[in-house]
Amino acid sequence: MNMNLFLKEMRRNAFSLILWMIVITLLISVTMSVYRTFLENQSKILGMMNLIPKGALQFKGISNFDDLLSVLGFYSVNNIIYMMLLGSIYAIVLSSNVLLKEEYNKTAEYLLSWPLMRSEIFFSKLAVLFLNVLLLNLVTTLAGFICIEFVKTGPFNIKAFLILSLYTLLLNILFGALGLFLSTLVKRPKPITTLGIGLVLIFYFIYTLSKITESASKIGYLSPFKYVNINAISPGYRLEPWHLLYFAVFSLLLIVISYRLYIRKDIYL
Repeated sequence: MNMNLFLKEMRRNAFSLILWMIVITLLISVTMSVYRTFLENQSKILGMMNLIPKGALQFKGISNFDDLLSVLGFYSVNNIIYMMLLGSIYAIVLSSNVLLKEEYNKTAEYLLSWPLMRSEIFFSKLAVLFLNVLLLNLVTTLAGFICIEFVKTGPFNIKAFLILSLYTLLLNILFGALGLFLSTLVKRPKPITTLGIGLVLIFYFIYTLSKITESASKIGYLSPFKYVNINAISPGYRLEPWHLLYFAVFSLLLIVISYRLYIRKDIYL
């Protein structure tokens, strides 16, 4: 890894990272600010929810109204979707462009003129990706924790909160690895931002479809979102070893393949 290149890339992506942090933090804050109002009007809200089709509620992640009465249940249903979906979009947008933009911005020739090996370039930019995704998750997790502390009416399971946050981080890293892989497959020097966002939304649609439609429940396993357990208020809630293995294996596999492809790839100058 080259430290100068790493720092240069961190500065280049700093504004985008801060903007995403602000947006997700605001969404979390606004949503959690209505928790106590929700509790005060739960009978009216329950009546309104009874009018909504069950499938529409499941699409939102609500399987049981009582889950929303817990501050952690309310948080996981309303906010983890922001962090899972928006965080994954951020990760795949960043990763799909972190290597490729040197080509479509016509700066690859300048970069490769440095006394750098391709492996140094790859691992420097991989480190940028990991650190940015980690910082985004740390800030948004801290924002979520502070919001819960402000609005809670009783104790909540901090361990479950941290497990939920770890699941989100693992999901974001997986999509980051996927974006990196896609960028090494591109033959022409052009951005693939739209493709990356589209893939995240498709996977999320598959996941929600599997929850809404019983006959399509098995197709949910095709989506990485399926391997994130958001039922944080369940008594037996824990980090499932095979879910952890899924994220670790596929993320590592995509990174290794991306590295091999990038080393041999024809770079457009």
